[in-house]
Amino acid sequence: MTPFKALVIEQDADRKVKSALASFDPAQLDAGEVLIKVAYSSINYKDALAATGAGKIIRRFPCIGGIDLCGEVVESTDPRFKAGERVIATSFDIGVSHHGGYAEYARVPAAWVVPLPAGLDLFEAMALGTAGFTAALGIVRMEDNGLAPGNGPVLVTGATGGVGGLAIDMLAGLGYEVVALTGKASELDYLTGLGAAEILLRSDIDFDKTRPLEAGRWAGAVDNVGGQILHWVLATMKQAGTVASIGNAASFNINTTVFPFILRGVSLLGIDSGYMGFPTRQRVWDRLASDLKPRRLAEVTRTITLDELPAAFPAFIEGQVRGRTVVRIGA
Repeated sequence: MTPFKALVIEQDADRKVKSALASFDPAQLDAGEVLIKVAYSSINYKDALAATGAGKIIRRFPCIGGIDLCGEVVESTDPRFKAGERVIATSFDIGVSHHGGYAEYARVPAAWVVPLPAGLDLFEAMALGTAGFTAALGIVRMEDNGLAPGNGPVLVTGATGGVGGLAIDMLAGLGYEVVALTGKASELDYLTGLGAAEILLRSDIDFDKTRPLEAGRWAGAVDNVGGQILHWVLATMKQAGTVASIGNAASFNINTTVFPFILRGVSLLGIDSGYMGFPTRQRVWDRLASDLKPRRLAEVTRTITLDELPAAFPAFIEGQVRGRTVVRIGA
């Protein structure tokens, strides 16, 4: 193999994090049983934090960024994967302490690799990426906990983000009545188009005045925000409701009471998509290729090239991006 292009994240002598496209020596790729020619990656908020240094994400420098990747196997020492097979690899240590998907080639452990399921192509796999996998995992976990369309409405917070938008589309496609909570009044048509039956604006709710229990409204909730909003979500859950805690866009703190849990039997499910192993990981990807495949995936996805990648991160940090962004690497 000859040197290839990659987005490399480094830390200088002053401990300032910077990233730039560079020529990368294949001999410097990390250990792993599967070498993949990368077709696509994607941008998640975590990727923007890592590449800009706005968050302490990278655990080892230098590191090629990109927590998602998909492509074609070039070589494998694991008998489960053959040259020419199309595969997906997301999360685990990819793009954090193991060279990631913002490169023309990646070498990863076989335990992190999922065969591309029938029903998805490589582009769709990265239009979903970690965001889609996380949304789907939250829904699967809630369903395993008893959530069903007949139970009542499902609330999605942080609704215009990658996870939130995909969760709305997936839930609506399954027949749930979806209510979207957002701070962006300009995005009402967008959220309705994804399948939201009702839209709540954060500015219309005084979260500071949330009582330990409010009127029960939601059978389920996908929370991407945390903080006061998650406290309000818990207080407004119906009897035996279930909440998937996915993100902390507002705060990683939560100041709540035990009342939703002991008086209404509410379940708070932590969704860790980063290290969810098999067979659950395969099960969720199989669902993403079938009944959980978003109906409007192409409509909420834009595509950029690897050369355009460095300039794309600031908009994510500033909260100016909706939907998903796929990075074309070698397709």
